[in-house]
Amino acid sequence: MTKPDFIIIGAMKSATSTLHTQLSLQPDIFMSTPKEPNFFSDDDVYKRGARWYMSLFSLTPKGHLCGESSTHYTKLPDYPLTIGRMSKLLKETKFIYIMRHPIDRLVSHYIHQWSQNIIKCDINEAINKHPELINYSKYSMQLQPYFDEFGINNVLPLFAEKFKKSPQKQLDLISNFIDYHDVMHWNFNLKQQNISKERIRHFRGYKFFVDSNVMVFLRRRLIPQFFRTRIKKKLTIKNRPTINEIQLKRLTEIFNEDLKQLGTWLGVDLSCENYKEKIINNDLMWGGIKQAKN
Repeated sequence: MTKPDFIIIGAMKSATSTLHTQLSLQPDIFMSTPKEPNFFSDDDVYKRGARWYMSLFSLTPKGHLCGESSTHYTKLPDYPLTIGRMSKLLKETKFIYIMRHPIDRLVSHYIHQWSQNIIKCDINEAINKHPELINYSKYSMQLQPYFDEFGINNVLPLFAEKFKKSPQKQLDLISNFIDYHDVMHWNFNLKQQNISKERIRHFRGYKFFVDSNVMVFLRRRLIPQFFRTRIKKKLTIKNRPTINEIQLKRLTEIFNEDLKQLGTWLGVDLSCENYKEKIINNDLMWGGIKQAKN
């Protein structure tokens, strides 16, 4: 039975959907459907068994590489059994982890949860009520169990900011990492995936009124564009949520401690203040091995 050659393990709201789609368009690469099976993390999915999981890759043509993308795999402490379950089934799988400035990721995560009607309060209140907003941005905390179980060389560090500046170069890194036999090509015509600021807040009957093909047809036929636009604006966040000074100071302290460890692995001093400059101007790999600047 076929097992994944690689898994995109996160981080949530760091361009994982875009990367999944880009990889699915490459010759000789097969990406799972669904994109996020969450097999090793979610108890109800794990109960389906290993045969069900490996069936997701059963259509992989001979000689192709295959993978999946489940950000739940780096959502400690909410899914504590993930690594242990992986270790029983995955022996040669490689892992791709995309990071983003931790505060930017937190804000995008908040907008996502707001649009799903999971979070209903202001971002500053939400930071206190929903620890996952902080935890999923603590990258060294999420990575350490993978290093312990699978080894640091089996995890590829990538950065969302680098995909914006040099997407083709990031594909080249992935190609080398997963031992892809050909040259990957970034599809610049592909629309960016899963953008939080474009999300419409969910409401009762959302799937029927917004997602169903029948209602899409009727809306376009019967409701004028200006009216549809007005309704959409009322159901989306108009302005980027603002983190107050007290929370910003607290977050900076928390994330700087985590980034200090991440920077040690990458061979660079890393903090919230210098994150984007360090990431954008250097290609950083584990062990402090720096590749050539762009």
